[in-house]
Amino acid sequence: MAPERAVLPAYAERASRLPGAVVWTRRAIGRTGGGEAGLVLPDGCMDLLWTEGRLLVAGPDTHAFRPGPGLLGPWAGVRLPPGAAPALLGVPAHELRDQRVELADLWPGAEVRRRTGRIDAAPDSAVALEDLALRLAADARPVDPLVRAVADALAAGRSVAATAESVGLGARQLHRRSLTAFGYGPKTLARILRLQRALALARSGVPLAETAARTGYADQAHLARDVRELAGIPLTSLLPR
Repeated sequence: MAPERAVLPAYAERASRLPGAVVWTRRAIGRTGGGEAGLVLPDGCMDLLWTEGRLLVAGPDTHAFRPGPGLLGPWAGVRLPPGAAPALLGVPAHELRDQRVELADLWPGAEVRRRTGRIDAAPDSAVALEDLALRLAADARPVDPLVRAVADALAAGRSVAATAESVGLGARQLHRRSLTAFGYGPKTLARILRLQRALALARSGVPLAETAARTGYADQAHLARDVRELAGIPLTSLLPR
């Protein structure tokens, strides 16, 4: 009798050796697959991506992204925390907003082809991609502590006004710094991070009305509208069945 073949999860992730980052893998998405297969929700992050023969960058999303025919994978990715990617890539985040961009459009083509070939040939593409991210981080300037403080404050649910005051910036300065670091203004980032907090609570089994109250929504209907606007689908479609 033939041995059973292990069934790998369609999506898996783990903490990266790069502080604050996450390494993830996803099997190829079926061309006729329905549902929410491959749907990527906005999370304030940017990703360094690999699929066979290609290196790409996922810019910060303002709405859910669903891969098209040319982006079906399989994939490996390193998800960089809010504000970290511009220092590694040398590109302001707002220039990549809502885009998936070939790394060769940002860096010299020969360099990208060499790096892509190494990952293609590696026994574990996710580990090889993570190694690339670590080398880039070692060569880059550290993330501005002010940028990290803004991201942490908004992720904790502090208001934009309180965040600006805590880092000593005026509203216009904070907005300008946020565009470069995060790809959009602090109000958009705060809204996206609130959505992620709400989904984490709801997926853990917290009732939706309580989830809305604990994450700063006016009520459950407000939470549902925000999910619909940012994700494009009903809140219940994003929760375990």
